[in-house]
This record gives sequence, C-alpha cells and structure tokens, in this order.
Amino acid sequence: MASKHIVFPFAALAAFAASSAAQAQVGAAVTADIGTTGVGVHLVVPMESTLNGRFGINYFKHDFDKRSGLVDYHMDGKLQTYDVLFDWYLMSQSSFRVTGGLMYNGTRFNAKGKAAGDGKFTFNGNTYTAADVGTLNGEVTFRRAAPYLGIGWGNALTPNKRWNFNSDIGVFYQGKARVNLVSLGCTTSNAVCGALARDVNVEELRLSEEASDFKVYPVLRASVSYSF
Repeated sequence: MASKHIVFPFAALAAFAASSAAQAQVGAAVTADIGTTGVGVHLVVPMESTLNGRFGINYFKHDFDKRSGLVDYHMDGKLQTYDVLFDWYLMSQSSFRVTGGLMYNGTRFNAKGKAAGDGKFTFNGNTYTAADVGTLNGEVTFRRAAPYLGIGWGNALTPNKRWNFNSDIGVFYQGKARVNLVSLGCTTSNAVCGALARDVNVEELRLSEEASDFKVYPVLRASVSYSF
C-alpha cells in the first residue's frame, strides 16, 4: 500500500511538469493584422494562464474627396494607432476573449478646400471668390489616448500550435474631433478679409461637429499569428 501512495504524488508531479513544459514551449507570438485600423503587427506575450498582453502598431493611408456643407475638400488621411491591449480568456484553453486596453491615436486628416465650379466658396451663407480665399487648408485630429474595449476569438499562444487565426470586434473612443481651418492669401481688402476670417471660423466649428460623428471608431480585425 505504501508504494501506491509514493507512486501517486510522483505521477502527479510528472503530469504537472509535462503540462508546464508544454506551456513553456510558447514564449511569445507575432501577428499580422488587417482591418478597419489598417494593416498592423503585434507582439503577444503571456501574463497569466488566461491573460495575454498584446502590443503593436496599425497604419492606414486614405486619400479621398469629400463635400462638406457647400465646400469640396480633398482629404489626405492617415490612420495610425499604437496598441497596449490585454486579452482575458474566460477559461484556460478557451478561444473566446474579452479585450481592454489603451491606444495611442495618431490619426490625422489634412484637408484642402476646392472652389466650386463657378470658382467661388460659400461659408456661413456668404460667397467669396477664389482670389478672396487664397488657399483653404485644414487639419483634423482626435484625442491621443483612446480607450479600447472589445471581444475576440483565437489565441496566438495556443500550446503546441505555431500558427493561429484570430479576430477582433470592438471600438475605441477617440472623442470630439479637433479641427483647424485657415484661409491664407486674402489680399482683397481688410473688410473682406476680416469677414472671411469670421466665416471660416464658423465653417471650422461646423466641420468639428460633423467630424465628431466618429467619436467612437469601430474595430473589425483579422490576423494570423506565429508563436515561438
């Protein structure tokens, strides 16, 4: 009987050691991602048995034309975010996760206003010639620190499996847009240039309200990962 009591703890210790060795085979992983945040790469590291840390960068360049109010703009956009995320799995070996964390939001849009077909601009109900306005330049940015919350499927650190597929659904909060719109080169007269500056300020406020529709930015992302 004594031998049975001795064999059992040694068998338990051997099983625990084997399990630990399997877990140790996966030290970290890298992911290649694509989605609404653009293309990205992340490093995934284990923190607890049901918690991973995920750190990376995403980038997306997007140029487009947009009509806002009575003015046409050419938008030169750059979406760039840096992620510090934590993936919590409801149970060990589960593929479903809840993700929270913080993003550094470097998203920025540069805007260049274009005159209408008749060569004129209209701000705040007032019309100006292209010569009055000169060049109309704008910049749209958002808050830098953007909290993230979402869910996902897949575990880049699945034991004994090098390649994995993962997906994310979530949102990050980037707050109200900050818009800076200026007209440069007005030489018509002090009265016209002063009125133009006031109307451009009204247009700036209108653009800020419009761009603030994107306070909450949706994240849909798929990735492939390799663990090592």
